Amino acid sequence: MKKTFLLGLDEIDILAEWIAKNFTNGVIVLRGDLAAGKTTLVKKTVKFLGVEEEVTSPTFSLQHRYGDRVFHYDMYNHGLDHFISLGMLEELEKDGLHFVEWGDDELVKILNSASIETMTIDIKKISDNKREYEVCTH
Repeated sequence: MKKTFLLGLDEIDILAEWIAKNFTNGVIVLRGDLAAGKTTLVKKTVKFLGVEEEVTSPTFSLQHRYGDRVFHYDMYNHGLDHFISLGMLEELEKDGLHFVEWGDDELVKILNSASIETMTIDIKKISDNKREYEVCTH
């Protein structure tokens, strides 16, 4: 399934709520340039999932956990090989919702081959206030 959202930054709740209602278990791979809004989308979605914890980018820690079922990863500084070498692929098999910032097509292939439910969201900055979110489930 492929779906596109064109939203202003003040409308991102529309997508966050849609994700919270339609994709409750598996991996969401977030892709987009720096400052595209990947972490902001995670923050908003976690809020719709009813988790009250503060969401921050896991750039330097690699993984954050919110509540019992929400996980947040950032591969920007580490890359897929480092992620795999640390045994993080096994983490993605845990029950819950896993957000992976800076994941790539190779990660999606690995997840699909392991039969892990996967969604990709490609974020394109249209203007200072508008983003295009291309959502695909695999």
